[in-house]
Amino acid sequence: MSYAADRAEIEDLMARYLFAMDYHDADGYAECFTEDGELDWAMGVARGREAIRAEALSFKERIGEIFKDSSGAAAKLRHVVAHKAIRVDGDRAWNTGFWFEMTNGGPDGSIALPSFGIYEDDLVRVDARWLFRRRKIYNEFLPGRESGPANPVVAMDAA
Repeated sequence: MSYAADRAEIEDLMARYLFAMDYHDADGYAECFTEDGELDWAMGVARGREAIRAEALSFKERIGEIFKDSSGAAAKLRHVVAHKAIRVDGDRAWNTGFWFEMTNGGPDGSIALPSFGIYEDDLVRVDARWLFRRRKIYNEFLPGRESGPANPVVAMDAA
């Protein structure tokens, strides 16, 4: 495989992950991880695909308690990955990427940008498919979940 092909497949994985999250597809979300994958996010750490699926099943309700639209109903969330620094070495890869989310939580249902952060990913190719082995999500707006003051790409490259 070429770097370009690997990168395209990894970016496709990121898109499938975000669509599954935003449209509450717990099975599709869990399938983005290896069987023994790990999700480290604001609500805790889930280890294994089944535990990650369980987290995804609770995501809509839990997030709906935090993000509301102007009527008080659960807001719709749509996530975007912007910058991606992807390194590939054979069947392993690493990504550090910037994400943000939009909601319909602004006045009269207008767009709001309530949160953003950094993804740190450890990926592996399994049966010709890239999957997350570990995804850590930093949330810059939550105390204790910030990415810190240093350039996160430098830390990824050093590792």
